[in-house]
Amino acid sequence: MTQRVFDDRRDAGRRLAHLLAERGSWPDTVVLGLPRGGVPVAAPIAEVLSLPLDVLVVRKLGLPRHEEVAMGAIGEQGVRVVNEQVLRFELVDDRSLAGVERRERSELEARVRRFRGGAPAVDLTDRTALLVDDGVATGATAKAASLVARALGAASVVLAVPVAAPDAAVDLVGWPAIDELVCLATPAGFMAVGQSYLDFTQTTDAEVQALLAAHR
Repeated sequence: MTQRVFDDRRDAGRRLAHLLAERGSWPDTVVLGLPRGGVPVAAPIAEVLSLPLDVLVVRKLGLPRHEEVAMGAIGEQGVRVVNEQVLRFELVDDRSLAGVERRERSELEARVRRFRGGAPAVDLTDRTALLVDDGVATGATAKAASLVARALGAASVVLAVPVAAPDAAVDLVGWPAIDELVCLATPAGFMAVGQSYLDFTQTTDAEVQALLAAHR
């Protein structure tokens, strides 16, 4: 059974923050929590490193007949990244792709409004995007987020997570859109991210909004 090593998300964030701080300053860096669970992990990192905090809202574009399989992802400012190989193999036409994107774009925009309340996104152009989540099971969300960060102008992308499945960690180290993975634990016998937390209560929209407002 995977050992529980973090009290809660904030505890995990503090531990990550100390590890990142040992490396010195982080110039031209933006801390980006992946909503919702990544934001309470990201907030202590932004505090300790004295960096701006924002969210990076991404939505997976799932195949029309197999929504769990990603054929791409979308982000803010109209960003869309697609896996051309998956599109060709699954014979996804432009109309089907547009339909999936339209549905996911609506949800993405609704989440951005809820989380930011009309505040503008922090500009990533030529900066380091420090992506933070509460853990990695498959790596699909992290991959999508890294592609969106690049499309929004980030010069480099660092992914920081408290815990990751060992296979997913190896996969992410080789992912071209991520320059570096910072991870505190890759436990043997990994089954789910929540196994490494004593308290893994679901993060609410209100908590995300409060954390962002406190750092704005």
